Amino acid sequence: MSLVKFRNRRPFGSLIASDFFDMDDLFDNRLMSRNVVGDRFWNGKRGEPALNIKETDDHFEIELAAPGFAKKDFNVTIEDGCLNIEAEKSVSKEEKEEDYTRREFSYNSFERSLQLPESVKEEAIKAQYKDGILSFNLAKKEEAKKRPPKIIQIA
Repeated sequence: MSLVKFRNRRPFGSLIASDFFDMDDLFDNRLMSRNVVGDRFWNGKRGEPALNIKETDDHFEIELAAPGFAKKDFNVTIEDGCLNIEAEKSVSKEEKEEDYTRREFSYNSFERSLQLPESVKEEAIKAQYKDGILSFNLAKKEEAKKRPPKIIQIA
């Protein structure tokens, strides 16, 4: 048996406890994991927005920071138990004056995929985009909800 060094690179802690698995962590991108590229909105990987996941007794809440996008820029799908989030935005401007032409353009895109736990009701997932935050509410199946302990009377 050999020991292998554990590296926890997730900015929001271990997701194993909440049954989520970030598909992007399957691939070890050494340049990005050392935070060579990154800023305060992105989590250190190029083109990947920061993500928060919260679990309650009856649902999961996911918040994804995506400032500068509009609702129409997002494409959210569920396929084979994965929540896939894609966004793409391009803007271009052109000014023509007497002796010059100035063109400016920008392009932003990202993709995130999260393996959903089996306790999530896929048909009941709700999404909302407000103030640069894409939020999801993932309801749990009835059998997965935490129930109060049942008291058993002793005869």
